[in-house]
Amino acid sequence: QVQLVESGGGLVQAGGSLRLSCAASGAISRTDVMGWYRQAPGKQRELVARITRGGNTNYADSVKGRFTISRDNAKNTVYLQMNSLKPEDTAVYFCNAAVWPVSAYASYDYWGQGTQVTVSS
Repeated sequence: QVQLVESGGGLVQAGGSLRLSCAASGAISRTDVMGWYRQAPGKQRELVARITRGGNTNYADSVKGRFTISRDNAKNTVYLQMNSLKPEDTAVYFCNAAVWPVSAYASYDYWGQGTQVTVSS
């Protein structure tokens, strides 16, 4: 069974930084695109950033220049470094990954349980 486990959320003042981590575990052959999404109260879930296995990245306009996504393929782990945080970044952040389970013939989409990020003004 494949699982994504996130860590690193919390409460921080505006202008501060947090680093999120998400590790995929289980019987995994490899991970392809990995990314972070977020959902604020009363809003739809939105893409924050994603990264391909080869390291190509794309970001939501609202986080460009402040957030950096990276990954460690050997550890099946993706990171999100968040700097210059703003109150509007407050949301539950979810990890997402396209994972090839061992002995599978296709990749499957997995989600983490979410981690709360709260930025106070």
